Amino acid sequence: MKQNRGTYQLAIPILYVLLLLFTSCEFTNEQKALNFTKLQEDFSQPKDNNTLWCYWYWIGDDISKEGITKDLEAMKKAGIGAALIGNINPDEKDGEVPMLSEDWWEHMVHAVNEGKRLGVDIGAFNCPGWSQSGGPWVKPEMAMRYMTFSEAKVKGGQEVKVKLAKPTSEFQDTYVLAFPSIASEVKTLSSSNAKINVTPVIKNVDKLIDRDTTTVAGFLKSVENYQVDITANEAFVARSLRLIPSTDEFKATCEVYANTDGTYTKIKSFDIDRSKLSPNVGPDRYAPILVALPETQAKEFRIKFKAEGDVFQSNTYPNAKIEALNLSEIVFSKAVGLEDYTEKSLGKMHPTPFPSWDSYLWEQQEAIDKSSLKIAKDQVINVTDKMEADGTLSWKAPEGEWTIQRFGMTPTGTKNAPSAPQGKGYEIDKMSEELVRFHFEQFIGKFIDKIPEKNKSAFKYVIADSYEMGSQNWTDNFEVTFESTYGYNPLSFLPVYSGKIVQSLEASERFLWDVRRLVADKVAYEYVGGLRKISEENNLKLWLENYGHWGFPSEFLMYGGQSSLVSGEFWNEGTLGNIECKAASSAAHIYGKPMVSAEAFTAAHRSYVRHPALLKKRGDWSYTEGINHFVLHLYIHQPDDTRIPGVNAWFSTEFNRHNTWFEKSKAYFDYLRRCQHMLQQGNYAADICYFIGENTPLMTGPTNPEIPKGYSHDFINAEVILNDMKVEKGDLVLSNGM
Repeated sequence: MKQNRGTYQLAIPILYVLLLLFTSCEFTNEQKALNFTKLQEDFSQPKDNNTLWCYWYWIGDDISKEGITKDLEAMKKAGIGAALIGNINPDEKDGEVPMLSEDWWEHMVHAVNEGKRLGVDIGAFNCPGWSQSGGPWVKPEMAMRYMTFSEAKVKGGQEVKVKLAKPTSEFQDTYVLAFPSIASEVKTLSSSNAKINVTPVIKNVDKLIDRDTTTVAGFLKSVENYQVDITANEAFVARSLRLIPSTDEFKATCEVYANTDGTYTKIKSFDIDRSKLSPNVGPDRYAPILVALPETQAKEFRIKFKAEGDVFQSNTYPNAKIEALNLSEIVFSKAVGLEDYTEKSLGKMHPTPFPSWDSYLWEQQEAIDKSSLKIAKDQVINVTDKMEADGTLSWKAPEGEWTIQRFGMTPTGTKNAPSAPQGKGYEIDKMSEELVRFHFEQFIGKFIDKIPEKNKSAFKYVIADSYEMGSQNWTDNFEVTFESTYGYNPLSFLPVYSGKIVQSLEASERFLWDVRRLVADKVAYEYVGGLRKISEENNLKLWLENYGHWGFPSEFLMYGGQSSLVSGEFWNEGTLGNIECKAASSAAHIYGKPMVSAEAFTAAHRSYVRHPALLKKRGDWSYTEGINHFVLHLYIHQPDDTRIPGVNAWFSTEFNRHNTWFEKSKAYFDYLRRCQHMLQQGNYAADICYFIGENTPLMTGPTNPEIPKGYSHDFINAEVILNDMKVEKGDLVLSNGM
């Protein structure tokens, strides 16, 4: 249900204005006169202020102080000037030196002490694991949370006393709302008024229309095509189709037909992709699929399912696959609903690590004219104060049938990973600077306190790797922030979270657009900005990869703009990096950050096959994308000298002192340092600025139309255009300089 446009987006002609009227993005500060003698000297002999960095993974708590010292000495000799410690535990089991034990802290401090002695700066990931910001100190009410609800129907004209269900065990009450029930919602095709047949035959077919969400029927993956026929006892007006999945992954293309004049006519086609169900691609893991149908009267309806075999296979989750397409319910309804409401409310995110610029754009749904199919905004009543602590609602309801929804926040379920058990916990709320600061103090803050004062200057960087923790769609005080941002109160629109239409389709769509945009902004400013501020208060810099491969909820440019330092990444093989490097360099350029790092030469499997000759081409390519600094991926800590050619993992190029070519790599490393030195001189000037629009989430921008070879571009966002862009002599210019 996607197309290359959005319901709410700044007009595309702006892009063409940028392309046609102006020739480049430049910076106003005059470039300092270069001292060419020094430039040549520093090129010929790279200096200590121009070094490579590396990720330094301590795998499975298998660490030693002797190994730490030898690692840092080897780095210094090779020209690596900063080591970014990540405590990575793929098996999530305790190792030789258990994480967070006093012995483990002593090893962390030893690394800083030795870094100070040798002149190698130290950074640390801001929690156990590589992603992202969590730990056992994060309680449910501090975690990333999303809006959940339970629903009850009551008859008005009397004092109503009803126990409202608590939708989840970890639940933080927020609001209780009441509104007149939509009569058409109960008018559906079910086993009481219709028959169902599936071809080829499957077991338990009647379970698909029994209106019991605890039962399922399975469509075997080995059968590519299934046809479901539902015949009503009498003519039925269908306006929507709701599919209730089971707890299994599935992926399919679907077509809906109706027999209106003796022949079946296709009335809708859509795709379903529930091939990954972990919470980092959506907290509402088993959410319904709601499809709007053109109003169609018929007795016979047909759905054709085609199972998709090309389910995404990831290196991180190699066992993600589909054995069966299991469904709980197929519901043709006379009611309408907001199509894709789960995705639009960030309950489900893009299910692969490669969302495109239009992954969160949807087709325009047809307008809904009949008032009986919608909830009037002024008829939504806040009855929160009528509910007791145990969930009992006592309310004198007006005449009529009423729907009661008990709303509250539930943790999304995402946890920092991969981590030892005692270091793992909920991810901190990404829309609260206060809670981000709390998280910092529990891990990085404690680390700082343990470092001797004389050596603290060697601890330089707090690390936030690429985002993999999914979204949230509510937080404490979100109502207040929302109203101050958009000028209207969101409470009357909360039923939209359940797929209902409030006021109008346009108003309901706009509400969810506003939610997505506010989430994106708050994640950028409260999370990244908050983490940067507390880092800088402690004489540290936040180094961040400004995009995400699993459920990224923000806008990549604004997200990166709030960090001290920005990085992309590229894998030595494959396409990962093709959008990430430009995402980082664009953010750095428009927000005035001279250094653009890249997590460099990340790789999968084929251990010890790679060497500098196989790395150079991809590394050189990254420079054309705006990268001017490399963070080598990966130096894995070598706790002893007995395991040769070294402790390794499936996810690395082996930059470690035991690898056969590591000592010989200095010539290549010096080449990289010379490239960095030259590329960090002067100011960047792009030929074209591509405006990314204002839709969110977004981790890359469109290049539409494509530019000719030999020209460069940057992406730019609304924030920078509005606050920092002007025209000088026919060029778009920014005030920050580089």
